Amino acid sequence: MAITISVLDQSPIYPGETAEEAFRHTVKLAQLSEKLGFRRFWVSEHHDSEQVAGSSPEVLISHLLAKTESIRIGSGGIMLQHYSPYKVAENFNVLASLAPGRVDLGVGRAPGGLPRSTQALQQGKTDTATLTDKIVELEQYVHNRLGEEHPLAGLKAGPLPVTAPELYVLGASVSSAEIAAELGLPYVFSLFINGDQAVALEAIRAYRSGFAAAEGRAPQAIIALSLIAADTEEEAKELAGAHKLIRITLESGKTLTVATREQAEEFTRQAKEAYTIEEREPEITKGTKESVREQLLALSEASGVDEFIVTTNVQPFDKRLRSFELLSEALAEVAAEA
Repeated sequence: MAITISVLDQSPIYPGETAEEAFRHTVKLAQLSEKLGFRRFWVSEHHDSEQVAGSSPEVLISHLLAKTESIRIGSGGIMLQHYSPYKVAENFNVLASLAPGRVDLGVGRAPGGLPRSTQALQQGKTDTATLTDKIVELEQYVHNRLGEEHPLAGLKAGPLPVTAPELYVLGASVSSAEIAAELGLPYVFSLFINGDQAVALEAIRAYRSGFAAAEGRAPQAIIALSLIAADTEEEAKELAGAHKLIRITLESGKTLTVATREQAEEFTRQAKEAYTIEEREPEITKGTKESVREQLLALSEASGVDEFIVTTNVQPFDKRLRSFELLSEALAEVAAEA
């Protein structure tokens, strides 16, 4: 099975760096991804963070579209719980009109930040729509097919692009896969967040088996994962460092995964709710180009997925670039063998 690579960049701000430098790195990585022939380049949404610069993916996507020529650019993802589907559709219809056929709209269910930023983002919000309801409405606006039964029937999210942005549902659980299946939309499982390959495989199976085909659509599943390729196994392990995944479970049942115990403690302080914390090893595909190639081929065979969205948060930046170059070389060898 041929493997397609896409890239997710979170614009990390490493110690000693500025947000300006983080964004310059994102631009350079997008341009390299295009040069290497990767399919798409997505950016994330994080709030109230000193470690991540990308708080406004729509703005960053616009800049990246102007700095590249052909690669698809999109969100991984827009945290739709905070926003009006109408305004999100307007934003992405503008982008799709500026760069026809190049815009992806990935939507997620996570808050993208701590309780304080969620409160700020939802200030004055009164609607009680579920995420599923919002995705349905977003798709209707994006494709200009708001139903006659809708209270705002006839409303259009202008401008109406010739080619609408492609909508993707992002998640890290079986329940998110079921939402994507029910809506008949492409699905991206975030293995780098969940960290459990068995859950990823179960989610992909649930997505395919429950997929509601309509208008000629077929299930399209993608796995997003952390990957580090280096010239030696030892270097790859060193670059991976001592990363951890910290899973917070609040008394209300809400869960969230963060990267550090400090972030977990700050989240729970702001949430003012009883909680438990579980520390886990992250799922990172790492090694030489030969090693990561074999790991990707094995995961592709197990899941039936032929596209992976790769995130590589390592420093220094030249090692990050080198990782993607090695990954490209590894996949070129797979294509040559096919």
